[in-house]
Amino acid sequence: MTSRLPLSVFIIAVNEGDRIGRTIASVRDWADEVIVIDSGSNDDTVAVSQAAGARALYNPWPGYGRQKRFGEEQCRNDWLLNLDADEVISQELAQEIQALFAQGVPKQAGYWMDIVEILPGRRRPDWRSHRVRAIRLYDRRSGRFDESTVHDSVRMSPGAGIVTLAGIIEHRSSRGIAHTIDKINRYSTMQAADMLKRGLPSLLALRIVFELPVGFFKAYMLRGYFLHGFYGFINAVNYGYSRFARLAKAWEGKQR
Repeated sequence: MTSRLPLSVFIIAVNEGDRIGRTIASVRDWADEVIVIDSGSNDDTVAVSQAAGARALYNPWPGYGRQKRFGEEQCRNDWLLNLDADEVISQELAQEIQALFAQGVPKQAGYWMDIVEILPGRRRPDWRSHRVRAIRLYDRRSGRFDESTVHDSVRMSPGAGIVTLAGIIEHRSSRGIAHTIDKINRYSTMQAADMLKRGLPSLLALRIVFELPVGFFKAYMLRGYFLHGFYGFINAVNYGYSRFARLAKAWEGKQR
């Protein structure tokens, strides 16, 4: 077993019993601790997490950013690695992280990582896979998660050093079409509520008209979903619809 790093991994989860075991397994042999923050699962998420070697805690759902803030506060180390329950640290990234700690604490305050989407039916990412860059490894003395209920980004202190790692996080977001549609419905409702609180975008009615086709084009062409066959087409439609749904729900909320 590799010596453990002075690093805490925290994962927020609800009803992820079928997936969270892989997430924990990708870090448990080299991280000092793994913490799962469960917000009320009615499946075996907690049991699977504990069996995999994680410490499981319960916290009622306060929103994405606030739940991750709660997770930060439960960790015993200052160096933190955040993962979602549908993500896995690749072997290459695991080795890279261990190398950062080989000579003591890492030299930078935070590290960008590429989160690479893996569509259902695919085992590994390739050059066609869409990726998003985010800070997931960081010193909490120099950065913390934003408290937004919808967004979950790490905000670093001004002047904090941040570099990008070469390894990737493998992201298997969707269990299938029904699961994706359910996520769209839940997340778009939260996004609409956030818009109503923070202020609606300008030209809302016009954006509602064009948001779906523009979103589809962005996903299908710019994100390269056209390279993934018919499943890519379906996912591009779902992406466009998710963009439309949040605006339509915000408009409806304003009318009420």
